[in-house]
Amino acid sequence: MTTVPHYPRLASLKNVAALRAHCAGLGVELPCDDAPLAAPASPLARPLVLGGGRQLANRFVIQPMEGWDGTADGAPSELTTRRWRHFGTSGAAWIWGGEAAAVRADGRANPHQLVMSEANAAAIGGLRGALLDAWRQRGDGGPPPYVGLQLTHSGRWARDAHGPRPRLAFRHPLLDRRVGVADDAAVFGDAEIDDLIGAFARAAYLAQAEGFDFVDLKHCHGYLLHEFLAARRRAGAWGGQDLAQRLRLTEALIAAMRAAAPALTIAVRLSAFDCPPHRPAEFDRRGEPESVALPYGDAFGLDPQAPMQLQLDEPIAFARRLLELGVHLLNVTGGSPYYVPHVQRPASFPPSDGYQPPEDPLVGVARLLGVARQLKAALPQMTVVSSGWSYLQEFLPHVAQACVRDGWCDAVGLGRVALSYPALPADLLAGRPLARKLICRTFSDCTTAPRNGLVSGCYPLDPFYRARPEAAQLDEFKRAAR
Repeated sequence: MTTVPHYPRLASLKNVAALRAHCAGLGVELPCDDAPLAAPASPLARPLVLGGGRQLANRFVIQPMEGWDGTADGAPSELTTRRWRHFGTSGAAWIWGGEAAAVRADGRANPHQLVMSEANAAAIGGLRGALLDAWRQRGDGGPPPYVGLQLTHSGRWARDAHGPRPRLAFRHPLLDRRVGVADDAAVFGDAEIDDLIGAFARAAYLAQAEGFDFVDLKHCHGYLLHEFLAARRRAGAWGGQDLAQRLRLTEALIAAMRAAAPALTIAVRLSAFDCPPHRPAEFDRRGEPESVALPYGDAFGLDPQAPMQLQLDEPIAFARRLLELGVHLLNVTGGSPYYVPHVQRPASFPPSDGYQPPEDPLVGVARLLGVARQLKAALPQMTVVSSGWSYLQEFLPHVAQACVRDGWCDAVGLGRVALSYPALPADLLAGRPLARKLICRTFSDCTTAPRNGLVSGCYPLDPFYRARPEAAQLDEFKRAAR
């Protein structure tokens, strides 16, 4: 009989000493302070100076997300605006994109994702205006938040109202099956790349015109530009065994965006490592890696001879090239929510189409934070934002201030917890006790809902979403999945 490992819930660890002991038992390193500090003593309250002399008031970042709540033609809805207004009252000094916006309609990851087009630009710019209006109403003084927009093409994971519409950097021996790719028709041809570059440049121009401080050129989570970083088996101008060949598209995009929007700062969110695709095991639905042939060259940031092990020489070289190109803002994440969600988003409770965690989620948190630390150590002149914080729950402030103080990262990126508890940065910096009933418990409903075509939000903890008709539909989907 196979024994299924049990991972204690984080809420069962009653204090910092228990967290430290548990981390020691797991063999992972997570610095953790005894008590969180309020401003101005907290390392999280230290100003952060970016390029050009821009000074941010603190070290908190709101990460970009996909709300599944735009209009059919890619404009924001009232739900999108509500979320951005919450970000404006969060107390975070840096809004990293707030939302993932496709650069053209065939690049959407869902049929209600934003599209940064001429028709939608003013409405998307209105999100920034609503966020800053909410910040002004909060009235705590200091510099306004640094607000950007994440620009993306979803590539393999593109989807419209009728289902998957994948566009690929290269044919993948495992992932092609997951999106129904049967032949080479879905692969971007070399002749199509100029149009793609033009779409990113046009979106950057529109973002600059709407007053955004920066754009994120999204290279993460299995989407198109992330996939190009692993395009070793792609022939032609935009792929190859050499990293320099696989960086040509990034270089061309940055040059085109700079030419179109010279006053706009460019940042990159990077999946600095990946993992072989996982699937649920038959006996307990715990995640297990699919079999891969060695060497496994179809991922970025892995050892091709031992693909469950990270190898960061290429990610560091990529970040070094970004610095040479004048890109100084790097947001570090890993993996993909589509085929390794436990790597990208450590959680106790998987989404409906996922699998039970194959490791204690703290191992995943430590991996994400540790990779950000290695990139920061290798490139101290790069401003590094770290990811993977929501699973830490009540311990988030203890670990975050220790990581920033010890130089693991420059800023702390908040994702899912910003949906359930957007005011966490403001409360923490003001010295107020955290509102325990609002802390994200990683139930994954914010993922399960859009996986089933519903708007994304925190259904368990936000009364606004709990009262919506989608909440009952979500319950039905979850019961059916069990």
